[in-house]
Amino acid sequence: MKVLLVGSGGREHALAWGLAASERCDALYCAPGNAGIESCAECVDIKVDDVEALVDFAKDQAIDLVVVGPEGPLVVGLVDALKAAGIAVFGPDKKAAQLEGSKGFMKDLCAKYAIPTAGYGRFTDFHAAQKFIEDQPGNVVVKADGLAAGKGVIMCNNKAEAIEAAREMLSGGSFGAAGAEIVIEEFMDGEELSYFALADGRSVLPLSSAQDHKRAFDGDEGPNTGGMGAYSPAHLMTPEMEAEILERIIEPTIKGMAAEGCPFTGVLYAGIMVVDGRPKLLEYNVRFGDPECQPLMMRLQGDLLEILDAAAHGRLAEIADQVSWSEKVALCVVMATKGYPGSYPKNTPISGLDDTAEIKDVTVFHAGTARDADGQIVSTGGRVLGVTAVGESIAEAQRRAYMAVNKINWPNGFCRRDIGWRALEAEQAA
Repeated sequence: MKVLLVGSGGREHALAWGLAASERCDALYCAPGNAGIESCAECVDIKVDDVEALVDFAKDQAIDLVVVGPEGPLVVGLVDALKAAGIAVFGPDKKAAQLEGSKGFMKDLCAKYAIPTAGYGRFTDFHAAQKFIEDQPGNVVVKADGLAAGKGVIMCNNKAEAIEAAREMLSGGSFGAAGAEIVIEEFMDGEELSYFALADGRSVLPLSSAQDHKRAFDGDEGPNTGGMGAYSPAHLMTPEMEAEILERIIEPTIKGMAAEGCPFTGVLYAGIMVVDGRPKLLEYNVRFGDPECQPLMMRLQGDLLEILDAAAHGRLAEIADQVSWSEKVALCVVMATKGYPGSYPKNTPISGLDDTAEIKDVTVFHAGTARDADGQIVSTGGRVLGVTAVGESIAEAQRRAYMAVNKINWPNGFCRRDIGWRALEAEQAA
């Protein structure tokens, strides 16, 4: 098969790594890719939102399957355009991608199909939003309805903060058009995890769990980011909890989407809050998480290309027995540019990456990287590297990951030093 992967982040490097390992993969292209993806795919200089150019490339190269990594192209309708051109594609169409593209759409679906989630309201008028906040018995979370690069969620410590967050979003000051409508939710107090499943419009194929670390600094301090590290499986996941997530959240969503006339094909990434031992849905994403994808790919046992191709063609039920997961733990530490998630410098040099190969079961996935004129790896983004390790325990995976981090010479970079801390505490207490 000839495959085109769309995207340029750490998630896409992990997917490229998995796809390239398939015996069925004869040629792998990535648009636009990055300096790490070059090692397993031919990078093509096409932006992820250039729908026309992506479709033309797929036609010209007789691509057998397109795999769409990030949410942006899904929400603007890349899948629809590819399907119209007769090209097989893994990912939801524009209508189904509303599950991530509109938090209000997602919440309304939950309400209609009795999917457990936080109580909420949808608002375009500031005064109505203010009254809703004032009427709530406790703290709230204010969310931009549209895509905001993982940063459009404000957890408010009091009502004054919530009112100001609503004012900023609705005025366009915080997130532009993404905040033209907002969702205000009751605050759910618990521990968060991520759960992933594939769907082909009808069937659901459970994948696995992970736990992300959203705050920028150790101890879950600092601003929210796109994710500073993750490990898989999540320590609080049990067979009973997985069964409940599938029965009460994932399966009703897939059935509900089909009933609404927008059957879902692709990855369903459920952000789950565990409240008093029971899972509730925080939000949906319609693609693999970043950085959760990196540890997931290192634990996956099965042919990734065959799995994604089956989902794209409605054959998930046929290949369910070909998917299994390593019992080992995988952990990813994100190295980011100093200043992230605020402003940060670009084109800062990174060395020592080859030295990480000395450490067993470690893979460094690239996110925001490129090569300069001299071939030197340089940073081009906020989140730049995903140093990912596998171990028999969370402690071993963490130790290996940070051994690799310590071999990387990047004065302009930083990382959290406590990725996996909740699982480590649970393991030590067991």
